[in-house]
Amino acid sequence: MAVNDGRGRGGRRPTLEEVAARAGVGRGTVSRVINGSPRVSDATRAAVEAAVAELGYVPNTAARALAANRTDAIALVVPEPETRFFTEPYFSDMLRGVGAQLADTQMQLILTFAGSDRERERLAHYLAAHRVDGVLLVSVHADDPLPDLLAELEIPAVVSGPRSDTEPLPSVDADNYGGARAAVEHLLSRGRTRIAHITGRPDVYGARRRVDGYRDALRAAGHEVDELLVEGGDFTEEGGRRAMSALLARRPDLDAVFAGSDVTAAGARQVLREQGRRIPDDVSLVGYDDSVIARHMDPPLTSVRQPIEQMGRAMIDLLLTEIADRRPAGPGRGERRHAVLPTELVVRASS
Repeated sequence: MAVNDGRGRGGRRPTLEEVAARAGVGRGTVSRVINGSPRVSDATRAAVEAAVAELGYVPNTAARALAANRTDAIALVVPEPETRFFTEPYFSDMLRGVGAQLADTQMQLILTFAGSDRERERLAHYLAAHRVDGVLLVSVHADDPLPDLLAELEIPAVVSGPRSDTEPLPSVDADNYGGARAAVEHLLSRGRTRIAHITGRPDVYGARRRVDGYRDALRAAGHEVDELLVEGGDFTEEGGRRAMSALLARRPDLDAVFAGSDVTAAGARQVLREQGRRIPDDVSLVGYDDSVIARHMDPPLTSVRQPIEQMGRAMIDLLLTEIADRRPAGPGRGERRHAVLPTELVVRASS
């Protein structure tokens, strides 16, 4: 059996230019197809792939990476402790979407944590050596130095959720404001009037947008916002327990709780039950994320569904486009893309 070693007639390897000429496209378009960029139409991709097959073109991966300063690797950076990554469904769902979207490319995914000063310092040295072509940042806090480092190093990057409404990096997020409004409007429609909110971390932009949605939904319905019904949380189960205890101490007459995450809602539920509150008879409970936790709680938890896997896929598409176009991170480098995906309220027995 003959083996196609990528050499054309006379033993010469077909060139990228010859593939482009056969497909009737430019050299850059062929490069995008070979590198798995989503910024190519299906028809063009098919034409390039046909030309590659006809000519027997085989990319010289090592030479291409050296010439283009490419590593064919992407880093997924989580600025959180490893324990949180492995206990909260949000991260596993995000990783699943990212991995699925990379499956048909030549890119290798590198997972790294940067939850401590030592980990961030180690990561900074790693990135400074340009060992990856791009970076996905998940769960970024407002004061996180990593985005500025990426801009300084001119490494393409995409964040899952902007740090503010003026985020200079490309980002993919869910509609946190709209999701929170839908949750509160649902509770109001159930006749609940003393609705508490356990927030997420205040240094996370998405958490602040949920607080905005909570407040605006109450105001739109003609209700005053009682700040005694708002308690800070941190997206964790223990944070939910602490916040729920504080809320009940201040406002024992509350009749509903909107929690910043399903994990937080699970902690709040424990305290409500310990204090003899029936769900939903005495207190309605709504979470956020619609994770597996929501479906397995007793009673099953009403929750705002984020399209987390879809967000992971969208982040990869956006990052591959940034890499293919050689647009590094940071302000002042052209228009940045920001995708906001819709949320959906999933109503269950807890409300």
